[in-house]
Amino acid sequence: MTDTLIIGQGICGTFLSWELEQAGVPFLVIDEVRPFTASRVAAGLINPVTGRRIVKTWMIDELLPIALEAYRQMGATLGVSLVRPSKLLDFFPTVQMRLAFLERYGEDPQYLSLPEDEHDQDALFRYELGYGTIAPCYLVDIATVLEGSRKKMLASGLLMEERFERGALVMEGSGKTIRYKDIRANRIIFCDGIESCDSPWFSRLPFAPNKGEALIVEIPELVGSDVFKKGISLASWKENLYWAGSSYEWSFTNDSPTEAFRQRTEAILRDWLKVPFKVVDHFASVRPATLERRPFIGFHPLHPAIGIFNGMGTKGCSLAPYFAHQLALHITQGSPVQADVDVRRFAKILSR
Repeated sequence: MTDTLIIGQGICGTFLSWELEQAGVPFLVIDEVRPFTASRVAAGLINPVTGRRIVKTWMIDELLPIALEAYRQMGATLGVSLVRPSKLLDFFPTVQMRLAFLERYGEDPQYLSLPEDEHDQDALFRYELGYGTIAPCYLVDIATVLEGSRKKMLASGLLMEERFERGALVMEGSGKTIRYKDIRANRIIFCDGIESCDSPWFSRLPFAPNKGEALIVEIPELVGSDVFKKGISLASWKENLYWAGSSYEWSFTNDSPTEAFRQRTEAILRDWLKVPFKVVDHFASVRPATLERRPFIGFHPLHPAIGIFNGMGTKGCSLAPYFAHQLALHITQGSPVQADVDVRRFAKILSR
């Protein structure tokens, strides 16, 4: 018997298990070994400004302090540093984008600035319209967050590396508890990313899955932890390595890397970079995004022992720590889940 069964160990499952552990709630995680999930191939960038209109990321002022403290505490437990401050150099691809940045900078410069010399990157990049700076940004070492947490849970017997079998899940006690094979629990929470799109409990939710691809490129002449953007982003990954991407494909036939993306991205890099680069890896995954661009969090209106923590899209590095803490408080203290992310806002369609 355990209190909470968690399905999936991406960014959502990892932070939910972390918060439950801090709260003293017994849990068990089930996660199939899969190298190319959306969490595992993400850039790990927390950007406080987003979109063509250069607006502040939703809830960023509330999200950042909670997320940074969570990464600090988790890093202290794992004995590593998990997050580092950065800045994003946003090279303007069009006159319209330059004007949009300057307009937003004049209205709200909280995260925006302009360089003293906008030609100071001429030795590295080709650009004609200057650039603006977004800071602070943060780069999260997602690989260490996931793998470090995984090793810790495996060593403690808190993670089972196997595929979850939906047919083996049984609701007991008038739906107030669950049994999965020989495991009994008070609740089960699905943190399984794209798998929930065809879940028998949550498939009616307005998911909007999209495919993303990225390259890992070696660029020895780029140093530091800056992020560079001009159509695509170059985010510091490891020493001399940069994450280059990503695509957003709403129509796709599989989750495999494509030669078309690689050729297109290499052409962009050749046109943008003045220094040599070498592609060392190429991967793809499908993100569990949502039509509303808001997560799905909480418990099914008809099956109170079945929950979901999903739908973070591209913002998982900032959203997951914040809302994992909120969901843990809901479990332990009964405090409400924020209304605009609570899955019960879809009670009508989930109850059909």
